[in-house]
Amino acid sequence: MLLFDLDGTLIDSNGIWEDIDLDFLGRHGLTPTEEYAHTVGHSIFPVAAAFTRDYYHLDMTPEAIMDEWMAGAGAAYGQVEMKPGAKAFLERCRDHGESMALVTACVPELCRTALRRHSLEPFFTDIIFAQELGLEKRNPEVFRLTAERLNVAPGDCTLYEDAPHNCTAAQSVGMKAVGVYDRFYAKFQDQMRRSCDGYITSFLELL
Repeated sequence: MLLFDLDGTLIDSNGIWEDIDLDFLGRHGLTPTEEYAHTVGHSIFPVAAAFTRDYYHLDMTPEAIMDEWMAGAGAAYGQVEMKPGAKAFLERCRDHGESMALVTACVPELCRTALRRHSLEPFFTDIIFAQELGLEKRNPEVFRLTAERLNVAPGDCTLYEDAPHNCTAAQSVGMKAVGVYDRFYAKFQDQMRRSCDGYITSFLELL
């Protein structure tokens, strides 16, 4: 079973969230910090919103923060491009009879928008949303539950993923992990090359 992350792995969307964060902070007169960017970049939507409220002591509910983020994200996901070679690699895997599923921290509505844009739904037997599990994707339980839901052994799964902590979480339950380069995690390249079962800078390398 092949498992794929969405943001930063199959689609080039991490920059969207950088822009949304900067726009949100600017409108509220707030200054971005490395700690803030790191934390929200690794969190599911509700957790990121609650952290933003607490970190900046905002008089807003997490729901109101998410509404502002979604206002900017919806149109962007309707135009987001795939990473080079990603769709061709999915097509090759399908043609070789591979079973594939999506495991993502993306907001379900935005995920489905991107999937529809690129006609990707038919490639996947299932979509596992970390947000619906109520867990951050770096939690190994996400991947244990994924294997359970798909009725496969973790050792029979290979995850393609751009976030180093998510690769580590998958490996901790017995899955293989192939790191996929994204500029958002560029400084972790050497670490991922050492720790992942494989590492690619582009899906074009696999075609």
